[in-house]
Amino acid sequence: MNRYEPRWAFFGYWQRVSLVLLLITLTCFYWADTEIIALDPWSELQRIGLGFLSPDFLATEYLLEAVWQTISFALLGVAAGLLLGSPVALIYNRPIVAATCAFIRSIHELFWALLFLQVFGLSPLTGVLAIALPYGATFARVFSDILQQAPTTTLQNLPANTDKVSRYLYGRIAHVFNEIKAYVRYRFECALRSSAILGFVGMPTLGFYLESAFRQGHYHQGAALLILFIVIIGTIPYWCRSKLLPVYFVAAMFLMPEVTTIDSSLVWRFLSDDILPPMFQSHSVELLSIDRWALFVEWFYQIITEQALPGVLATLLLAIAALGGSYLLTLFFTAVSFKPLTGSFIAATNNVNLLILRSIPEYIFAYIFMLLLGPSMLPAILALAIHNGALIAYLVARQSASTTYSQHFNGKFDGYAYDILPRIYPNMMALLFYRFEVILRETAILGMLGVATLGFYIDSNFSEIRFNGALILICVTAILNIVIDIVSRRLLTTHSIPDQSC
Repeated sequence: MNRYEPRWAFFGYWQRVSLVLLLITLTCFYWADTEIIALDPWSELQRIGLGFLSPDFLATEYLLEAVWQTISFALLGVAAGLLLGSPVALIYNRPIVAATCAFIRSIHELFWALLFLQVFGLSPLTGVLAIALPYGATFARVFSDILQQAPTTTLQNLPANTDKVSRYLYGRIAHVFNEIKAYVRYRFECALRSSAILGFVGMPTLGFYLESAFRQGHYHQGAALLILFIVIIGTIPYWCRSKLLPVYFVAAMFLMPEVTTIDSSLVWRFLSDDILPPMFQSHSVELLSIDRWALFVEWFYQIITEQALPGVLATLLLAIAALGGSYLLTLFFTAVSFKPLTGSFIAATNNVNLLILRSIPEYIFAYIFMLLLGPSMLPAILALAIHNGALIAYLVARQSASTTYSQHFNGKFDGYAYDILPRIYPNMMALLFYRFEVILRETAILGMLGVATLGFYIDSNFSEIRFNGALILICVTAILNIVIDIVSRRLLTTHSIPDQSC
């Protein structure tokens, strides 16, 4: 009975949650549009495979510049996010502050970039602010959670005349500084991925050249760019050292593209006119006019019924199907990474595979799958499931590697399922549901590739210069993310795990 006592934790709450998740996933996958439309996907896959076998690192003239711009946007975005989020963490427990931060971080960086493009154009400010705002809100939340876990014993031992700043630094920050430092490094890795995909809206990062290469069928060039990006992510511990950060920061400030002149009249027009509903855009309009408000209600109702509701439904279908796929892949990858089960060579090979899969942003994965399979929900589901499954498996595998197994472990899958899996399963499920908010955010932006999620309608509104409609749909996206986050947190009330999403 005591031999496999941990396994009984599996046959309880998480068993019911897992079964419900799988049933809902199958239902969503059934109703989702997963038809393969491409005429000859195997031929396209062969050409992409040949590109990765012989990558051309000299084909892109601006390769080094694109790499540096990707790092610069990430570095400056994280630095600005720290400046915004660190002080807010001290007052995060106030409901209005927490609600504001939740709204800001619920909007994807790519949507922030689309908004700032209308104000600043293709200026470095667009890329930096698109990363800084949501990351600042995330830092505020996570730092607040970390500080609440700091012990208060040191504060009681400090001299009575110690000033407030010293009491805070030595009594609180010193206890959790390593956790804060580790999280900032992790967010920098996330920022590199965010910086790369900003190239899909025109910023001069690796994503810009990746899209051009794959769109034109230059797979040798695209493979080189993707391999280089994976190497950058995988070698962060070697080149991103604390002593070098000031040098990188100064270089990023001086070597960023020149900030273009901003026409203040265009900014004012965007803020005071373009984002207003069409019936209120004229400054001479009487705001109290009943006719105008009737037109507004009709216009708003049309956006909600014809764009928001279909977009929300498609977003949820895709996100839940991807969540179920992430769950299955996490189980598989975590088991393969367990050295006593599969052996040193297979486990090490799988860890390299996890590094590659978690380094490639979902947007790039989806773009490649769409070239292979055609425009449907299937490429997006595969992209989200592979990236998030690899990321969660990477985090859980580190826990399983430090888990002490009993002397009765037989080195086979049944022994792993009874002795190891029950110990790591609650943490794995907690991370999975924490990632659901991120999956939902990514699902929305994948609509920019043609899938009819909320992102599809948002991108259409921006393309047709209907900023007012785009802003409403962005708010709907944020509200949907907040609701899902609340539901996920209620499922995880017994598991306190720092947010590791990006």
